[in-house]
Amino acid sequence: MICKKMVIFTTCCLVTFGLLAGPVMGGALSLDKWKPSFDPSGAKYKCIVSNVSHPVIKGVYAGFAIRDELWKKTNGQIFMDYKPFSMLGGEVEVLNQLQMGAIQGMSVSSVASTNMGPRFGLINLPFLINSFDKLDKFVNSGKLFDHFMMAMDHQGIMGFDITGYGNYGWATTTPVKTIEDAQKIKFRIAEAAVNQLLYKEWGFNPVVMPWPDVPIAFKQGVFEGLDHTPTVCNVTKKFEVAKYFTQLNYAQGLFIWIFNKAWFNKLPADLQKIFKETVHDICAKIRQETRAQEAEEIAKAQKAGIEFFKLSDEEMALLKKQGHVTHENYMEKINNLYPGDTYRPENYLKEVQDYMEYKP
Repeated sequence: MICKKMVIFTTCCLVTFGLLAGPVMGGALSLDKWKPSFDPSGAKYKCIVSNVSHPVIKGVYAGFAIRDELWKKTNGQIFMDYKPFSMLGGEVEVLNQLQMGAIQGMSVSSVASTNMGPRFGLINLPFLINSFDKLDKFVNSGKLFDHFMMAMDHQGIMGFDITGYGNYGWATTTPVKTIEDAQKIKFRIAEAAVNQLLYKEWGFNPVVMPWPDVPIAFKQGVFEGLDHTPTVCNVTKKFEVAKYFTQLNYAQGLFIWIFNKAWFNKLPADLQKIFKETVHDICAKIRQETRAQEAEEIAKAQKAGIEFFKLSDEEMALLKKQGHVTHENYMEKINNLYPGDTYRPENYLKEVQDYMEYKP
């Protein structure tokens, strides 16, 4: 009974705040718009893959593209049953399902990923990999990116590749043009240690909250600012509440494509190869589409009356200086090595900082 009530409650929230793309039949989430064009019933191998967000976001839609390409390239042997919209629950809950093997894959947000893979917190560090160009550079770094993707290997979870959802800033109910303005705002931030450390150093007032709880809380005024990206805010209707957006571009939001290692290793070698190649090919294509989508969503939001601001260069420099403490405080967790790591640097974070030409 409790589970049934939770499903109905989540469905109602998604409908109310425009998070469903298809019709709702009998209170159930509908993926009709993204139904496969093939009959998956004959698949020899099946994997359930979760995501919390909306497939209108390119980085989320990638799951359907991977599903269709896998079906094609494996001649119908593998069916990836993709479940966006938090259909399987919140991210921390789903991570546990993945580790136990109850599901086989997940496109986990970078902010939630640190709960089981602290090294993934690297991407949340302020002003380190904070643009589309920098993200491309990091993805093409070879051993540095490969080491990053090993963050959950010790948990029995393999990391394959990444898609994104844009540059982080603040969607607010009142204009935030200065740090002084920001200090008057309660900001919702994700359940991630890096983010909590960062907001403490910035001297702001954070409210830590799971993503599925955000729509109602924002509308009810539990917080006045949302730490997120323009694409997500526009697609998921947050600009119906917040009429202003401050472009900080302090970090890139990622979806990290992870899979249960035991399940994957049971696939035949030829299908393992096709699976990895397919994920890599789709993710590379989607990352380029994500660039264009952010520009499009900002333009749409501006046309709808949303005002965009930037802090002064001096104030941005101050945020960067204060945020560097986060790099130092989280360095040990990011640098921690595990038995399965083949690359074993003395100071991984320092190597990434040097490669990205980061200067505090």
